[in-house]
Amino acid sequence: MKRLLSTIAILVIAQQGFAQTDSTAAKTDTVRVGNFLIIKKNKTNEGGSDMGSTGRRNYDINASVRSIVRTPAKKKNISTNWWIFDLGFANLRDNTNYGFAQAGSYFKTFRPADGPVNQNSYRLNTGKTSNVNIWFFMQKLNVSKHVLNLKYGLGLEMYNFRYDTRLSYRKDPVPFVYNDSIGFSKNKLFASYLTVPLMINVNTTPNKRNGFSFSAGVSAGYLVGSRNKQISGERGKQKINGNFDMEPWRVAAIGELGIGPVRLYGSYSLNRLQKDVTRLEQFPYAIGLRFSNW
Repeated sequence: MKRLLSTIAILVIAQQGFAQTDSTAAKTDTVRVGNFLIIKKNKTNEGGSDMGSTGRRNYDINASVRSIVRTPAKKKNISTNWWIFDLGFANLRDNTNYGFAQAGSYFKTFRPADGPVNQNSYRLNTGKTSNVNIWFFMQKLNVSKHVLNLKYGLGLEMYNFRYDTRLSYRKDPVPFVYNDSIGFSKNKLFASYLTVPLMINVNTTPNKRNGFSFSAGVSAGYLVGSRNKQISGERGKQKINGNFDMEPWRVAAIGELGIGPVRLYGSYSLNRLQKDVTRLEQFPYAIGLRFSNW
């Protein structure tokens, strides 16, 4: 009987020993540090360590580490980009019937020698007609696998229409334009809009920082400032502030193209720059570079 009990005790102890060995072997020998996964070697000498002459244990990291794998960070469903800057060229598509416009009250002629306002009066210096935008922020909302996204934001769009003519804007007693009797070294119409863009974004390489992406949508802007700035030898620098019968709201079709680190943008106004009373049909558009993280 004693021999039987001894045999059973030996078998139980041996089984517990095997179980402990299997449990130790089943443990995953990895360490995660941030986005890095460190996979250790299965060494019998405690990770390739030995005892130095000072009695301290020396570790050989090359002997104890098999590989270091960088795992991609989990993408956020909403990402924000602050302070985006646009720099581009602007122009106007002019569909005005100037015979019809000259019959209205918006065009005035004070001296016959100055001539009536016509299409030539709105001739732009295209090299100096610019569009500068400052976006306070833009956000990108993941719709599907970070490939299809919704982009929206808030910013300030600024247009400088630089004239090569004597066209002048005035607002008393009501807004009007006329050809001035003097020439100007600088003559421009400035307009700024507080704008909200809304675009559908397609990112074909969501796991790359600088891949290929494109966006398309619309924007709505409200006119927050406009003025006619002129510089001449006779009058010096002048700034005439006013809305000059410009449309208070601007609705535009907008687009964006990302190729590697380069971002291009474009916008085209869907409504006219001026109100119906002016009888003008001018549609601003712009194209340029966008300085953005995505």
